[in-house]
Amino acid sequence: MKSTLSIRIDKELNQLLEKAAKRTGRPKSELVRDALRRQLSIESFQQIRNRILPFAESQGLLTDEDIWREIS
Repeated sequence: MKSTLSIRIDKELNQLLEKAAKRTGRPKSELVRDALRRQLSIESFQQIRNRILPFAESQGLLTDEDIWREIS
């Protein structure tokens, strides 16, 4: 089931969205859905990262590079 969400955006943001839609050939609604999905994924990742950070630090994993080195 789909639902509808109405939002207000300022003129500048609307112009950027219209330009992006023309440039990509995609509808504005699709661009907004993708941007929202991406933002929510980033926020979810950051929450998970913040929860596991103390455990990683206790193992000597202090930077993202430390973690990549361990999993590579």
